[in-house]
Amino acid sequence: MERPLAWRSITVIAVLLSGVLLAVSGGYGYHRDELYFRVLSQHPDWGYVDQPPLTPMMARLAIWAFGDTLTALRVPPALAVALLVVLVALIARELGGGAAAQTMAALGTAGGAFTLIAGHVLLTLSFDLALWSGAILFALRALLRAEPRWWLAAGAVIGVASYNKHLIVLLVLGLAAGLVMAGPRRVLASPWLWAGALVAAVLAAPNLVYQITHGWPQLEMAAALSENKGAEMRALFVPMQVVLFGPVVAVMAAFGFVRLWRDRRVRAPAVAYPVAAGLTLISGGRFDYAAGLVLMLFAAGCVAAEAAGRRRDALVSLGVNTAGCALFALPLIPLTVLASTPVPAVNEVARESVGWPELNATVTDVLSTLTPQERARAVVIAGNYGEHGSLARAGVPRVYAGHNQLWQYGPPPESGDVAVLMNIGRRLRDGQFATCEEKGRVGNRAGIENEEAGMRVWLCRGLERPWSATWHNWRHFS
Repeated sequence: MERPLAWRSITVIAVLLSGVLLAVSGGYGYHRDELYFRVLSQHPDWGYVDQPPLTPMMARLAIWAFGDTLTALRVPPALAVALLVVLVALIARELGGGAAAQTMAALGTAGGAFTLIAGHVLLTLSFDLALWSGAILFALRALLRAEPRWWLAAGAVIGVASYNKHLIVLLVLGLAAGLVMAGPRRVLASPWLWAGALVAAVLAAPNLVYQITHGWPQLEMAAALSENKGAEMRALFVPMQVVLFGPVVAVMAAFGFVRLWRDRRVRAPAVAYPVAAGLTLISGGRFDYAAGLVLMLFAAGCVAAEAAGRRRDALVSLGVNTAGCALFALPLIPLTVLASTPVPAVNEVARESVGWPELNATVTDVLSTLTPQERARAVVIAGNYGEHGSLARAGVPRVYAGHNQLWQYGPPPESGDVAVLMNIGRRLRDGQFATCEEKGRVGNRAGIENEEAGMRVWLCRGLERPWSATWHNWRHFS
């Protein structure tokens, strides 16, 4: 019999989460990915070389609905993780959890480090977690309720998820491997399962067509990421599984795996996690690629804690877990003292959300030294999409970059024989211009080390080769 929904406690937790996230949304500043998505939102397309279109289009929607501000951009992620809280609680309920298990699932999910980060900043992760959880919930309903029509709903969510990140294929492969290895194998013969797969394929088709017609740029991007960061990501994978949502959630997820394994009906979802984790390790992907499955295991762990009569202990532990995660994940520490804490070293989002005003000021100061005639011809070339996005947000004209999708929006005009360059190697500078001189360095009032802190800004003159003939050399993926 289906357990009653603990809608009061779940709603309170979800609403408080989104409220807190919006209250601190103005902390520190834009993250570099948000600045990038803002630029991509101005170029609607079925896909980009490094990602599908959903997150940039959510940025476009937020700007249209709420204005071009930092808080406006962060409304969609705050709402997305509120939905995530509800979905994980529903997963706990689907696995037989009562009010206590559902409340634990909601609290642990809301207070997890990656939930808070994903809800605070507009990232692809912000929507991916909810989409994975939705697909998992419907798959569990198909397995546990003997109502195979739920495979259609799971397929629909998987199809939509392909417009956010292609990583949803890890969930599909994990579930398929689980059904083959652990059963129930009779599900593989269900026409509803294959109908759900067809729904997913039809919904994802335009995305797939984009990849085919553009030479599979996502594969090229994935290869670049694996080459640049693969070894580091493999080394971090195991310890980061503990950090993703906090150690308490990780421990409860381990118990959740055991609970799922003991139930023959849902062994396949249990197997999906090690399969997805293994594929991530082999490919050198990021440690958070299987985070959606961690939350499913955690929900099962909440049901196990409730069944064992450990409700109070679990709730207290999850409260402590939430406090610790919030301190590291949210902009609660004043920027003036942030550099003296371990937060920037642990939280990349915090580290990469400071220093943009200083970058903009440095470039603007260099441009101000030019004559009116030079300023009319000058172009600005940034080394990465964060720098490009920051300068574009500040209103600096004629900004270009060869990073990821931004290369597609070049080359600069041939009249651009005066250029301000940053984060560009000497080989490219000297191969393009007759002279280049350092004209400034980017400061960082917070004293936090990131890619832009202390970066040299160059002023180059004398275009020696046409931009159209050399722009291919400026392209890079990371």
